[in-house]
Order: sequence, then C-alpha cells, then structure tokens
Amino acid sequence: MELDLHGKTLQQARVAVMAALKRATTADYRLNIIHGYRGGSAIRDMLREEFASHPRVIRLENSPNPGQTVFVLREY
Repeated sequence: MELDLHGKTLQQARVAVMAALKRATTADYRLNIIHGYRGGSAIRDMLREEFASHPRVIRLENSPNPGQTVFVLREY
C-alpha cells in the first residue's frame, strides 16, 4: 500500500495516514508513505513521533529514498 502526502498540511497528512491505517487489511504488510524532503521535514517528523507507537504499526523503516518512510504493519 502506498500513500503520497505531497502538498498536504500537517493536519491533512495526519488524517490521510490515519485513514490509510484504518483501510489496511491483514493482506497489507507495508505502508509506504511518500512525504518528500526538499520542502522541510515537518511531515516526516510528525510521522515518526506520532505513529511509531500506533497499535497497527510494528515499526518504522527508513527507505533509501530520504523522502519516504515505511510503516511495517506485519512481518512477511
């Protein structure tokens, strides 16, 4: 599952991520979130602070792409 947050405010990004986590099924292993990095790191920081302890998220993984964060929802 992939979610693109480009052009969203912090509040819009938060709502979009929460909605994506609610839509995720047991068939979804990862949620790839594209947030960008050239415009600042506010969304990336919010994702890491607020969703690291979310009950649906096992852990966060960094991607080789600095503008992407991966939420691991379940192990392979």
